[in-house]
Amino acid sequence: MISVSVAWDDIGGLVDAHERFLAGARVEADVRGSVLESWKRCRSAGLEPGHLLVSYEQGLTLDERFLRAADPVLTKLSASLAEMGMSIALCDARGRMVRRLDGDLRLRDRLDEVNFAPGFDASEPVVGTNGVGTALAERGPIYVVGREHFADCLQPFACAGSPVRNPLSGRIEAVLDLTCLRDDGDITMLRLVRAAARDIEGRLLEQATERERALLAAYRRAALDVRGAARPPGRPAPGDGDRGGYDGDGLGRIDLAVLRERAEELMASPGRTLDEVPLSGGRIATLLRRQVMGAAGETGVAVEARILGGPRLSGLGLPTSPPVAGPVPVATPGTNGTPVAGREATAPTVSRPSVVVRAVVPPAPPPQPAETVGDIRDGVESRLLLVGEPGVGRLAVLARRRLELLHDAGVRIGTTLDVTRTAEELAEVTVPRFADFVAVDLPDAVLRGEEPVALGGRTALRRVAIRAVRKQPANLYDVGDAVEYVPSTPQARCLELTQSVMEPVLAEAGGWIAQDPERMGRVLAAGVHSLITVPLRARGTTLGVVSFYRSERPAPFEDDDLSLAQELVLRAATCIDNARRYTREHNTALALQRSLLPRGRPEQSAVEVAYRYLPAQAGVGGDWFDVIPLSGARVALVVGDVVGHGLHAAATMGRLRTAVHNFCSLDMPPDDLLTHLDDLVGRLDHGEGWAVESTQADSGIVGATCLYAVYDPVSRRCTLTRAGHPLPAVVAPDGTVEFVDLPPGQPLGLGGMPFETVELELAEGSQLVLYTDGLVEDRLRDMDSGLDRLSSVLAVPGRSPEDTCEAVLDALLPDRPSDDVALLVARTHVLGRERVAEWVLPSDPAVVSRARTAVTGQLAAWGLDELAFTTELVASELVTNAIRHATGPVQLRLLRDRALLCEVSDGSSTSPRLRRARSEDEGGRGLFLVAQLTERWGTRYTPYGKVIWTEQALP
Repeated sequence: MISVSVAWDDIGGLVDAHERFLAGARVEADVRGSVLESWKRCRSAGLEPGHLLVSYEQGLTLDERFLRAADPVLTKLSASLAEMGMSIALCDARGRMVRRLDGDLRLRDRLDEVNFAPGFDASEPVVGTNGVGTALAERGPIYVVGREHFADCLQPFACAGSPVRNPLSGRIEAVLDLTCLRDDGDITMLRLVRAAARDIEGRLLEQATERERALLAAYRRAALDVRGAARPPGRPAPGDGDRGGYDGDGLGRIDLAVLRERAEELMASPGRTLDEVPLSGGRIATLLRRQVMGAAGETGVAVEARILGGPRLSGLGLPTSPPVAGPVPVATPGTNGTPVAGREATAPTVSRPSVVVRAVVPPAPPPQPAETVGDIRDGVESRLLLVGEPGVGRLAVLARRRLELLHDAGVRIGTTLDVTRTAEELAEVTVPRFADFVAVDLPDAVLRGEEPVALGGRTALRRVAIRAVRKQPANLYDVGDAVEYVPSTPQARCLELTQSVMEPVLAEAGGWIAQDPERMGRVLAAGVHSLITVPLRARGTTLGVVSFYRSERPAPFEDDDLSLAQELVLRAATCIDNARRYTREHNTALALQRSLLPRGRPEQSAVEVAYRYLPAQAGVGGDWFDVIPLSGARVALVVGDVVGHGLHAAATMGRLRTAVHNFCSLDMPPDDLLTHLDDLVGRLDHGEGWAVESTQADSGIVGATCLYAVYDPVSRRCTLTRAGHPLPAVVAPDGTVEFVDLPPGQPLGLGGMPFETVELELAEGSQLVLYTDGLVEDRLRDMDSGLDRLSSVLAVPGRSPEDTCEAVLDALLPDRPSDDVALLVARTHVLGRERVAEWVLPSDPAVVSRARTAVTGQLAAWGLDELAFTTELVASELVTNAIRHATGPVQLRLLRDRALLCEVSDGSSTSPRLRRARSEDEGGRGLFLVAQLTERWGTRYTPYGKVIWTEQALP
């Protein structure tokens, strides 16, 4: 071993890292992760670096079986380190030193000074970071040198420790430690101690193999004694290999697996001696459990199998014996294989089934006879199925059950992208198969889909899932309760250290009881006695904590249970994080979409509207609707659907909705509006002229559908056009439902084809129903059946739009809609003749004065004298412009709606322009005055010319 001239822990920030850590500073950059986690555990345990209270217990020892395996390894290791000045320590599973093989005298005296000697406790909660205690806490090899020790008195040393596990159960049975002075330390100590621990584990496995062989030999001897005493003439001894005349079909692979599985369970059940196993072909296997003792006192269990029913089987790789007529001695259960005098059994003339199953034991080095020893009872052969120690059988059963639990967890956890439901699935899978009570606690940020802050003691959590074998959760917090763990609890330590914590005996866990002594006392009184807490960690982020409790089962949690809990929670954490990320994206897309949809009803009196929007469960889509007031008291009704889901679809929907608003401000006819919208979608699909470089799968727009309708309350005329959208429905006042025969048109973005319009005259009180395809079509229902269902629901007279929306959604909306649903219902109103005044004027400047007089008189009749002056001036200017610059007849119209509307129409398609007149200009100021005297003004085109309109607020 080579010593370095400068100890590596004297270099860099580790020199004062311990002091800075105790002062609360962050030292992650200067201290190894495993050491830093150990320091945090020591601080949580309240350990003081300069003051240790080390307990002592005399007469500590380890199991004789373990010492037989460890002694040769320790002797060899001690001899190899004789000249190295290094001490070898063997401690029990609690960290208490059992044996120490000293190096030189100087090192021994130094170790005695710090109580690192046999009988003293070296566990981490007692003496801090060291090779023994930290190896136990980390459950793996560890190397600690110099200032990495938490306690000041241990900093002159370097140590490497490794746990020694039972190779069959995986349980830590001891800890092996190498310790030397710090200047003599080297990282190769870790390799040495790890190799020695593995050698001890190998010798333990060899001992188990030898015990199984001894048990098998004892079984053979007992059976041979029974058979040799009264074997019928001509009957071959077991293992002779005579198969003559008894070939047949062997047991199937599944039957063999079932037999072995049930044999393991019977071996692990000391209170049972018999079991029946149904097999294929109507056969029944009877399993018998018998005690076996080896020559050296080894105790074990043998499980024999007898199979009844079906054809005689052989060919399983081991010989069978033919049936023999005549009396044979019979050994009865409970006689340990000794025949009962005076009893005889006569084999029937028809051969009885006999099955031989290979014994599951390690082969011995010398050749052994075939493992087919058994007794003959009532003419039926009983063959050896399994032999071994009951503890090993129990481990096999537990291992199989754990594998089954992990498989079920992989199937049943994460079936949805809902955080709460995923937590509930974890609890459902683990109760009662693993724990009797399970609680899952998450911060509110995770439930909202946000990135959680650093979790630790006093972090506010929310209990989101509980599962218990009892109806009442034993006085623990209920679902929905806020939980704040004190720093001493296993849950708080688990969150702070991001490591699992096991408390086998809760009655001795003072930190857990400190959470709420009164409440926890009731929990203990209810029978809860053992706890495992595991942090929910995925992708480097701690999402919460899971607590597993035991109450019904008397056995506390063990090391294997801790590993199983970590594996279960790891799988669930990934699913919960996936659900959290989906929730975040879904909420973001939904917030974007809702911000782009109408937030209220616009002021208009043409229709009474009600609407609903429901996003899909799988993701936000691009459905939208709109109600847009137009000039002349008209209103535009729009429903559209962008293909696809997610943020891209929602953003595209917002762009299209904005474009529709802009086109509506130009008062375009419906077919022209869809033509412009179609052109816009095509340009968006091709990057609006820019080179498309995005590699996102949804970077382009496949297309969109749209239905656009304009209703005029004066004429009761409704003009509709659509681009690949479902047909609108019209509900007459008497409840008659009709789907408008509207040409379909191509979806937006394809281009090249004109859009056609249909004009209807609607009776007052008619309902116009516009919707997206998600309402009438899904995976289980086609469009035609959906339309039929919609028609039957709408065929109710006198229903309000709100009631119509509720009835439609209740009848047609699936439980988990796979597509967005937008529904818009508009009941038509009529602007009566008493609120409309119109005059047809000839193209003569002399009629301007008559127009002013007519306007003044009508306003007086409506009681709007306050608006007479401005309206008279506006009408005079618009009529004058029409006569001077346009052709054809001039029409003047006043409408009293929510505002006072003044319209002048002519036969020209030329729109006037607002401009700033210069001081020397004689004209150009008329439209400027109109714009100043009114709230809004504009131009809309008709098939016969144009209309100049203005709008003034009513007093």
